[in-house]
Amino acid sequence: MAHLSIIGTGNMGQAIAAVAGRGGHTVQLLGQGDTATQVTGEIVVLAVPYPAVSTVLAERGESLAGKVVVDITNPLNFETFDSLTVASDGSATAEIAEALPQSRVLKAFNTNFAGTLAAGTVGPLGTTVLIAGDDADAKSDLAGVITSGGLEAIDAGSLSRARELEAIGFLQITLAAGEKVAWTGGFGVVAA
Repeated sequence: MAHLSIIGTGNMGQAIAAVAGRGGHTVQLLGQGDTATQVTGEIVVLAVPYPAVSTVLAERGESLAGKVVVDITNPLNFETFDSLTVASDGSATAEIAEALPQSRVLKAFNTNFAGTLAAGTVGPLGTTVLIAGDDADAKSDLAGVITSGGLEAIDAGSLSRARELEAIGFLQITLAAGEKVAWTGGFGVVAA
């Protein structure tokens, strides 16, 4: 069984912790202010808003060396909801990977809403978590946590695919904010 540390105790952090718990994994939940508490998980989920990532990395970067670090952020302009805030040829995940060269960085959970993680469904479909990253073992470890918690996991490719995952997350959020889809709905995957 894996041990996860989740930095961020909001809806997404709680939902990811519940998925891991259903799979029999142990979870350490850390609020952004719990900087004195050591990160103990071998998989660390950054369940914080994108603007908070730089602070988390400044405070905890050294302690994340050798760990699998999962970025769930969607780096969008929350004031206007009209664009991503990273370079058009980059991603938040690529920025994190550059800042943490001793970590195995993955992108996952950003195309899911907390409600679909908790329910295990998106409408009539099972919830699927898309994972991007350059380390096959790290992706396999995270996929094991996800599937043991009752969800599906799909390897979406290399770390460079994080950009497309962020675009999907951005679209889904803007649709929900515009009340075109429910926060308990969103995109599903049929892998047939």
